Amino acid sequence: MSTSSSQDRGDAPPVVVRNALPADARRIREIIAPTAAEGTVIDKGLVAYFESIQEFVVAEVVHDGEPRVIGCGALHVLWDDIAEVRTVAIDPDFRRRGVGHRIVETLLARARALGLKRVFCLTFEVAFFRGHGFQPIAGTPVGTDVYAQMLRSHDEGVAEFLDLARVKPNTLGNTRMIVEL
Repeated sequence: MSTSSSQDRGDAPPVVVRNALPADARRIREIIAPTAAEGTVIDKGLVAYFESIQEFVVAEVVHDGEPRVIGCGALHVLWDDIAEVRTVAIDPDFRRRGVGHRIVETLLARARALGLKRVFCLTFEVAFFRGHGFQPIAGTPVGTDVYAQMLRSHDEGVAEFLDLARVKPNTLGNTRMIVEL
């Protein structure tokens, strides 16, 4: 994946979105911690971030002369034609500067490069994702044969996608959304 950069504000340093490295896992968890405390994402153990590091991209700026990761997001493949954007979080000091949009754009480009046709998200940020073409969904947008196979997954994101009752306490207030690529 190539990196991308832009000047998000006249006084802000350029943001580069790149594939995450194992060395970024601890910083990813630090960035997610305030968002998890707000209740908009579920916090995971550090090992989970190491195990899924290849799914993540990070946004980075040069801050005080050093590169600093200021945001993250992941793309998790659910089936041969669909993936989930998950764990989008931005350092509170860098919110409202377009960093989240850059991360989601990068993840959608990654989905297209993988030949995926649809991308799902479970979010409280409906307007944000609507701005990227996502629309709310009801039910499960897969056939019964795929549904039966997906039921075998141990991934909570798949359970959220399938709208299973066992994940309802974790998803109250969230909106299930999807975009066609």
